[in-house]
Amino acid sequence: MGRVLIVGAGFSGAVLARELADNWKLHSTVIDQRGHVGGNCHTERDPATGILLHTFGPHIFHTSRQDVWDYVTRFTRFSNFVLRPKASIPKGVFGLPINLHTINQFFGKRFSPAEAQGFVATLGDASIGEPANFEEQALKFLGHDLYAAFFHGYTSKQWGCEPRELPASILKRLPVRFNYNDNYFNDTYQGIPLDGYTALVEQMLDHPLIELSLSTTWDPTMAREYEHVVYTGPIDQFYGHRHGRLAYRTVFWEQKVVAGDHQGNAVINYPHPSDRHTRVIEHKHFAPHESHERSVVSTEYSKETGPDDIPYYPKRLVADKAILDRYLATAREEARVSFLGRLATYRYMDMHQVIGEAIDFAPPLGKALTTGSRRPVFPDSITSSP
Repeated sequence: MGRVLIVGAGFSGAVLARELADNWKLHSTVIDQRGHVGGNCHTERDPATGILLHTFGPHIFHTSRQDVWDYVTRFTRFSNFVLRPKASIPKGVFGLPINLHTINQFFGKRFSPAEAQGFVATLGDASIGEPANFEEQALKFLGHDLYAAFFHGYTSKQWGCEPRELPASILKRLPVRFNYNDNYFNDTYQGIPLDGYTALVEQMLDHPLIELSLSTTWDPTMAREYEHVVYTGPIDQFYGHRHGRLAYRTVFWEQKVVAGDHQGNAVINYPHPSDRHTRVIEHKHFAPHESHERSVVSTEYSKETGPDDIPYYPKRLVADKAILDRYLATAREEARVSFLGRLATYRYMDMHQVIGEAIDFAPPLGKALTTGSRRPVFPDSITSSP
Protein backbone atom coordinates (compact mmCIF):
# COMPACT_ATOMS: atom_id res chain seq x y z
CA MET A 1 0.00 0.00 0.00
CA GLY A 2 1.32 3.42 -0.95
CA ARG A 3 2.10 6.18 1.48
CA VAL A 4 0.08 9.30 2.24
CA LEU A 5 1.59 12.75 1.80
CA ILE A 6 0.21 15.31 4.23
CA VAL A 7 1.01 18.92 3.36
CA GLY A 8 1.15 20.98 6.54
CA ALA A 9 2.38 20.13 10.04
CA GLY A 10 -0.26 22.08 11.94
CA PHE A 11 -2.98 20.44 13.97
CA SER A 12 -4.94 19.17 10.94
CA GLY A 13 -1.95 17.39 9.45
CA ALA A 14 -0.51 16.14 12.72
CA VAL A 15 -3.76 14.70 14.08
CA LEU A 16 -4.62 13.03 10.78
CA ALA A 17 -1.16 11.49 10.46
CA ARG A 18 -1.33 10.12 13.99
CA GLU A 19 -4.84 8.74 13.52
CA LEU A 20 -3.92 7.03 10.25
CA ALA A 21 -0.86 5.52 11.94
CA ASP A 22 -2.54 4.40 15.17
CA ASN A 23 -5.81 3.10 13.80
CA TRP A 24 -5.13 2.21 10.15
CA LYS A 25 -1.40 1.36 10.20
CA LEU A 26 -0.86 3.76 7.32
CA HIS A 27 2.47 5.45 6.69
CA SER A 28 2.42 9.25 6.26
CA THR A 29 5.02 11.76 5.22
CA VAL A 30 4.23 15.17 6.71
CA ILE A 31 5.89 18.19 5.11
CA ASP A 32 5.84 21.85 6.08
CA GLN A 33 7.46 24.85 4.44
CA ARG A 34 8.34 26.30 7.84
CA GLY A 35 11.18 25.12 10.03
CA HIS A 36 8.87 24.09 12.88
CA VAL A 37 5.66 22.17 13.44
CA GLY A 38 2.46 23.61 14.87
CA GLY A 39 1.68 26.21 12.21
CA ASN A 40 0.41 29.48 13.68
CA CYS A 41 0.13 27.81 17.11
CA HIS A 42 3.92 27.66 17.31
CA THR A 43 5.41 28.41 20.75
CA GLU A 44 9.03 28.82 21.76
CA ARG A 45 11.05 30.03 24.73
CA ASP A 46 12.40 33.55 24.41
CA PRO A 47 16.19 33.19 24.83
CA ALA A 48 16.50 36.51 26.67
CA THR A 49 13.79 36.01 29.30
CA GLY A 50 12.87 32.30 29.28
CA ILE A 51 9.21 33.19 28.69
CA LEU A 52 7.15 30.85 26.53
CA LEU A 53 6.11 32.97 23.55
CA HIS A 54 2.97 32.52 21.45
CA THR A 55 4.95 33.40 18.34
CA PHE A 56 2.00 34.00 16.01
CA GLY A 57 -0.47 35.38 18.51
CA PRO A 58 -2.19 33.99 21.60
CA HIS A 59 -3.78 30.55 21.45
CA ILE A 60 -5.88 29.27 24.33
CA PHE A 61 -7.19 25.75 23.93
CA HIS A 62 -10.86 25.33 24.79
CA THR A 63 -13.42 22.65 24.05
CA SER A 64 -16.52 20.97 25.39
CA ARG A 65 -15.95 17.91 23.24
CA GLN A 66 -14.77 15.16 25.57
CA ASP A 67 -12.99 13.09 22.93
CA VAL A 68 -11.00 16.11 21.74
CA TRP A 69 -9.91 16.95 25.29
CA ASP A 70 -8.98 13.31 25.94
CA TYR A 71 -7.04 13.29 22.69
CA VAL A 72 -4.80 16.30 23.35
CA THR A 73 -4.17 15.36 26.98
CA ARG A 74 -2.79 12.01 25.79
CA PHE A 75 0.29 13.82 24.58
CA THR A 76 0.98 16.52 27.18
CA ARG A 77 -0.19 18.18 30.38
CA PHE A 78 -2.26 21.35 30.24
CA SER A 79 -2.44 24.29 32.63
CA ASN A 80 -5.83 25.49 33.83
CA PHE A 81 -5.35 28.95 32.28
CA VAL A 82 -8.56 30.95 31.85
CA LEU A 83 -8.62 33.83 29.37
CA ARG A 84 -10.00 37.04 30.88
CA PRO A 85 -9.24 39.82 28.37
CA LYS A 86 -9.83 43.51 28.97
CA ALA A 87 -10.74 46.40 26.70
CA SER A 88 -9.00 49.76 27.04
CA ILE A 89 -11.10 52.68 25.74
CA PRO A 90 -11.03 56.42 26.56
CA LYS A 91 -13.68 55.84 29.23
CA GLY A 92 -11.55 53.30 31.12
CA VAL A 93 -10.53 49.64 31.18
CA PHE A 94 -13.39 47.14 31.06
CA GLY A 95 -13.81 43.40 31.26
CA LEU A 96 -14.58 41.24 28.23
CA PRO A 97 -16.75 39.65 27.14
CA ILE A 98 -19.35 42.25 28.10
CA ASN A 99 -20.76 41.07 31.41
CA LEU A 100 -22.63 42.47 34.39
CA HIS A 101 -19.50 44.17 35.72
CA THR A 102 -18.86 45.78 32.32
CA ILE A 103 -22.42 47.07 32.10
CA ASN A 104 -22.48 48.47 35.63
CA GLN A 105 -19.08 50.07 35.24
CA PHE A 106 -19.78 51.52 31.78
CA PHE A 107 -23.16 53.05 32.68
CA GLY A 108 -22.36 53.84 36.33
CA LYS A 109 -25.10 51.53 37.64
CA ARG A 110 -25.59 48.81 40.26
CA PHE A 111 -27.89 46.57 38.25
CA SER A 112 -28.89 43.10 39.30
CA PRO A 113 -28.77 40.48 36.51
CA ALA A 114 -32.49 40.92 35.73
CA GLU A 115 -32.24 44.71 35.83
CA ALA A 116 -29.23 44.70 33.50
CA GLN A 117 -30.97 42.40 31.05
CA GLY A 118 -34.02 44.64 30.98
CA PHE A 119 -31.88 47.73 30.58
CA VAL A 120 -29.84 46.36 27.66
CA ALA A 121 -33.08 45.30 25.98
CA THR A 122 -34.12 48.96 25.89
CA LEU A 123 -30.85 49.93 24.17
CA GLY A 124 -31.33 47.75 21.10
CA ASP A 125 -32.53 49.23 17.84
CA ALA A 126 -36.09 47.93 17.55
CA SER A 127 -36.39 49.17 13.97
CA ILE A 128 -34.04 46.44 12.76
CA GLY A 129 -35.88 43.26 11.80
CA GLU A 130 -33.60 40.52 10.47
CA PRO A 131 -30.04 41.92 10.68
CA ALA A 132 -28.45 42.10 7.26
CA ASN A 133 -24.87 42.60 8.44
CA PHE A 134 -22.55 42.69 11.46
CA GLU A 135 -23.40 46.28 12.37
CA GLU A 136 -27.15 45.70 12.32
CA GLN A 137 -26.72 42.53 14.37
CA ALA A 138 -24.84 44.47 17.05
CA LEU A 139 -27.16 47.48 17.05
CA LYS A 140 -30.26 45.29 17.26
CA PHE A 141 -29.10 43.60 20.44
CA LEU A 142 -26.71 46.08 22.08
CA GLY A 143 -27.62 49.57 20.95
CA HIS A 144 -25.31 52.35 19.83
CA ASP A 145 -23.24 53.05 22.96
CA LEU A 146 -21.95 49.53 23.64
CA TYR A 147 -21.47 48.87 19.93
CA ALA A 148 -19.50 52.08 19.41
CA ALA A 149 -17.34 51.54 22.49
CA PHE A 150 -16.41 47.87 22.10
CA PHE A 151 -17.16 46.65 18.57
CA HIS A 152 -17.13 49.23 15.79
CA GLY A 153 -13.52 50.40 15.97
CA TYR A 154 -12.05 47.01 16.81
CA THR A 155 -13.95 45.30 14.01
CA SER A 156 -12.95 47.97 11.47
CA LYS A 157 -9.29 47.58 12.37
CA GLN A 158 -9.42 43.78 12.53
CA TRP A 159 -11.16 43.28 9.18
CA GLY A 160 -10.08 46.38 7.27
CA CYS A 161 -13.61 47.38 6.30
CA GLU A 162 -16.74 48.84 7.81
CA PRO A 163 -18.72 46.37 9.97
CA ARG A 164 -21.75 46.88 7.74
CA GLU A 165 -19.79 45.11 4.98
CA LEU A 166 -19.40 41.95 7.09
CA PRO A 167 -22.03 39.23 7.42
CA ALA A 168 -24.21 39.16 10.53
CA SER A 169 -23.07 35.59 11.17
CA ILE A 170 -19.69 36.84 12.49
CA LEU A 171 -21.56 38.04 15.57
CA LYS A 172 -23.26 34.69 16.10
CA ARG A 173 -24.76 35.23 19.50
CA LEU A 174 -25.56 38.04 21.90
CA PRO A 175 -22.12 39.02 23.22
CA VAL A 176 -23.37 39.87 26.72
CA ARG A 177 -23.51 38.00 30.02
CA PHE A 178 -25.78 39.18 32.77
CA ASN A 179 -23.58 37.88 35.57
CA TYR A 180 -19.99 38.53 36.66
CA ASN A 181 -18.49 35.66 34.68
CA ASP A 182 -15.57 37.10 32.69
CA ASN A 183 -14.24 33.77 31.39
CA TYR A 184 -13.96 34.49 27.67
CA PHE A 185 -14.99 30.97 26.68
CA ASN A 186 -18.01 28.91 27.66
CA ASP A 187 -16.35 25.55 27.09
CA THR A 188 -15.95 22.83 29.70
CA TYR A 189 -12.19 22.52 29.27
CA GLN A 190 -9.68 25.31 28.84
CA GLY A 191 -5.94 25.62 29.17
CA ILE A 192 -2.53 25.87 27.53
CA PRO A 193 0.01 23.03 27.15
CA LEU A 194 2.60 23.45 29.88
CA ASP A 195 5.42 22.85 27.39
CA GLY A 196 3.72 24.78 24.58
CA TYR A 197 1.85 23.82 21.43
CA THR A 198 4.94 22.99 19.39
CA ALA A 199 5.92 20.32 21.90
CA LEU A 200 2.36 18.94 21.76
CA VAL A 201 2.43 18.61 17.96
CA GLU A 202 5.91 17.09 18.09
CA GLN A 203 4.53 14.40 20.39
CA MET A 204 1.65 13.74 17.99
CA LEU A 205 4.09 13.25 15.12
CA ASP A 206 6.43 10.98 17.12
CA HIS A 207 5.46 7.63 15.60
CA PRO A 208 7.37 5.03 13.54
CA LEU A 209 4.86 5.33 10.69
CA ILE A 210 5.17 9.13 10.45
CA GLU A 211 8.03 10.80 8.61
CA LEU A 212 8.46 14.55 9.10
CA SER A 213 10.18 16.87 6.63
CA LEU A 214 10.41 20.54 7.62
CA SER A 215 11.51 23.49 5.46
CA THR A 216 9.98 21.58 2.56
CA THR A 217 7.71 23.39 0.11
CA TRP A 218 4.87 21.54 -1.56
CA ASP A 219 5.35 20.85 -5.23
CA PRO A 220 2.60 19.16 -7.28
CA THR A 221 5.15 16.71 -8.71
CA MET A 222 5.47 15.20 -5.22
CA ALA A 223 2.07 13.58 -5.63
CA ARG A 224 3.53 11.02 -8.04
CA GLU A 225 5.36 9.30 -5.20
CA TYR A 226 2.29 8.84 -3.00
CA GLU A 227 -1.00 7.02 -3.14
CA HIS A 228 -2.88 10.00 -1.71
CA VAL A 229 -2.28 13.66 -0.80
CA VAL A 230 -3.98 15.54 2.03
CA TYR A 231 -3.54 19.27 1.59
CA THR A 232 -4.03 21.63 4.55
CA GLY A 233 -2.77 24.87 2.97
CA PRO A 234 -4.80 27.57 1.21
CA ILE A 235 -7.03 25.95 -1.40
CA ASP A 236 -6.56 28.81 -3.88
CA GLN A 237 -2.79 28.39 -3.62
CA PHE A 238 -3.11 24.66 -4.37
CA TYR A 239 -4.76 25.52 -7.68
CA GLY A 240 -2.35 28.32 -8.56
CA HIS A 241 -5.07 30.94 -7.92
CA ARG A 242 -6.71 29.95 -11.21
CA HIS A 243 -10.14 31.11 -9.99
CA GLY A 244 -8.80 34.19 -8.19
CA ARG A 245 -7.31 34.93 -4.77
CA LEU A 246 -9.33 34.44 -1.62
CA ALA A 247 -9.07 37.40 0.76
CA TYR A 248 -7.56 37.05 4.23
CA ARG A 249 -6.56 39.39 6.99
CA THR A 250 -3.16 38.90 8.52
CA VAL A 251 -1.57 40.23 11.70
CA PHE A 252 1.89 41.44 12.69
CA TRP A 253 3.51 42.55 15.93
CA GLU A 254 5.89 45.07 17.43
CA GLN A 255 7.68 43.22 20.22
CA LYS A 256 9.75 44.47 23.14
CA VAL A 257 11.23 43.24 26.41
CA VAL A 258 10.42 45.30 29.49
CA ALA A 259 11.21 45.10 33.18
CA GLY A 260 8.59 43.87 35.63
CA ASP A 261 4.92 43.69 34.68
CA HIS A 262 3.75 45.79 31.73
CA GLN A 263 -0.06 45.58 31.83
CA GLY A 264 -1.02 43.00 34.46
CA ASN A 265 -2.99 40.82 32.04
CA ALA A 266 -2.37 38.48 29.12
CA VAL A 267 -4.54 40.32 26.56
CA ILE A 268 -5.89 43.87 26.46
CA ASN A 269 -7.91 44.96 23.42
CA TYR A 270 -7.85 48.51 22.07
CA PRO A 271 -11.18 49.06 20.29
CA HIS A 272 -10.96 52.84 19.89
CA PRO A 273 -10.15 54.04 16.33
CA SER A 274 -7.48 56.42 17.66
CA ASP A 275 -5.32 53.39 18.52
CA ARG A 276 -3.87 51.84 15.36
CA HIS A 277 -3.22 48.51 17.06
CA THR A 278 -5.92 46.01 17.98
CA ARG A 279 -4.50 44.53 21.18
CA VAL A 280 -1.45 44.16 23.40
CA ILE A 281 -0.25 40.71 24.48
CA GLU A 282 1.95 40.08 27.51
CA HIS A 283 3.14 36.51 27.14
CA LYS A 284 4.20 35.68 30.68
CA HIS A 285 0.62 36.02 31.91
CA PHE A 286 -0.31 32.95 29.87
CA ALA A 287 1.78 30.97 32.37
CA PRO A 288 1.03 32.46 35.81
CA HIS A 289 2.60 29.40 37.43
CA GLU A 290 5.99 30.61 36.16
CA SER A 291 8.02 33.52 37.54
CA HIS A 292 9.94 35.98 35.35
CA GLU A 293 11.56 39.26 36.32
CA ARG A 294 11.19 40.69 32.81
CA SER A 295 8.33 40.58 30.36
CA VAL A 296 7.83 40.20 26.59
CA VAL A 297 5.12 42.47 25.16
CA SER A 298 3.67 42.19 21.64
CA THR A 299 1.55 44.98 20.14
CA GLU A 300 -0.68 43.52 17.45
CA TYR A 301 -1.78 45.14 14.19
CA SER A 302 -4.02 43.86 11.41
CA LYS A 303 -3.68 44.32 7.65
CA GLU A 304 -4.63 42.83 4.30
CA THR A 305 -2.78 39.66 3.38
CA GLY A 306 -0.25 40.13 0.59
CA PRO A 307 1.32 37.35 -1.50
CA ASP A 308 4.19 36.93 0.98
CA ASP A 309 2.12 37.23 4.18
CA ILE A 310 0.81 34.44 6.40
CA PRO A 311 -3.00 34.21 6.02
CA TYR A 312 -4.92 34.28 9.31
CA TYR A 313 -8.59 35.20 9.07
CA PRO A 314 -10.71 34.46 5.97
CA LYS A 315 -12.75 37.55 5.12
CA ARG A 316 -15.52 35.57 3.39
CA LEU A 317 -17.18 38.53 1.72
CA VAL A 318 -19.64 37.97 -1.15
CA ALA A 319 -16.89 37.98 -3.79
CA ASP A 320 -14.83 35.50 -1.75
CA LYS A 321 -17.69 33.04 -1.47
CA ALA A 322 -18.20 33.10 -5.23
CA ILE A 323 -14.51 32.33 -5.77
CA LEU A 324 -14.63 29.63 -3.09
CA ASP A 325 -17.54 27.88 -4.79
CA ARG A 326 -15.45 27.52 -7.94
CA TYR A 327 -12.57 26.02 -5.99
CA LEU A 328 -14.88 23.61 -4.18
CA ALA A 329 -16.34 22.44 -7.48
CA THR A 330 -12.88 21.90 -8.93
CA ALA A 331 -11.67 20.06 -5.82
CA ARG A 332 -14.58 17.64 -5.86
CA GLU A 333 -13.26 16.20 -9.10
CA GLU A 334 -10.05 15.09 -7.37
CA ALA A 335 -9.55 11.34 -6.96
CA ARG A 336 -6.24 11.34 -5.05
CA VAL A 337 -6.34 14.59 -3.07
CA SER A 338 -8.24 15.56 0.09
CA PHE A 339 -8.54 19.02 1.64
CA LEU A 340 -8.60 19.45 5.40
CA GLY A 341 -8.35 22.36 7.85
CA ARG A 342 -9.19 26.04 8.00
CA LEU A 343 -7.02 27.19 5.08
CA ALA A 344 -7.96 24.34 2.77
CA THR A 345 -11.68 24.90 3.40
CA TYR A 346 -11.52 28.70 3.90
CA ARG A 347 -13.24 28.79 7.28
CA TYR A 348 -12.37 30.37 10.60
CA MET A 349 -11.86 27.46 12.98
CA ASP A 350 -10.59 27.25 16.53
CA MET A 351 -8.00 24.63 17.49
CA HIS A 352 -10.52 22.25 19.01
CA GLN A 353 -12.64 22.38 15.86
CA VAL A 354 -9.61 21.66 13.67
CA ILE A 355 -8.59 18.73 15.86
CA GLY A 356 -12.12 17.35 16.08
CA GLU A 357 -12.60 17.52 12.33
CA ALA A 358 -9.28 15.74 11.71
CA ILE A 359 -10.27 12.99 14.17
CA ASP A 360 -13.60 12.59 12.36
CA PHE A 361 -12.01 12.66 8.89
CA ALA A 362 -9.49 9.91 9.60
CA PRO A 363 -11.92 6.92 9.61
CA PRO A 364 -13.50 7.54 6.19
CA LEU A 365 -10.12 8.31 4.65
CA GLY A 366 -8.43 5.35 6.34
CA LYS A 367 -11.20 3.00 5.28
CA ALA A 368 -11.08 4.25 1.69
CA LEU A 369 -7.31 3.85 1.48
CA THR A 370 -7.36 0.32 2.91
CA THR A 371 -10.34 -0.95 0.90
CA GLY A 372 -9.83 0.85 -2.38
CA SER A 373 -13.15 2.71 -2.20
CA ARG A 374 -13.63 6.33 -3.25
CA ARG A 375 -11.68 8.68 -1.04
CA PRO A 376 -13.36 11.66 0.63
CA VAL A 377 -12.27 15.03 -0.72
CA PHE A 378 -13.63 17.19 2.11
CA PRO A 379 -14.91 16.62 5.65
CA ASP A 380 -18.63 15.87 5.85
CA SER A 381 -19.34 19.41 7.08
CA ILE A 382 -18.42 20.82 3.65
CA THR A 383 -21.60 20.49 1.62
CA SER A 384 -21.59 23.76 -0.33
CA SER A 385 -19.92 27.04 0.58
CA PRO A 386 -18.80 26.37 4.16
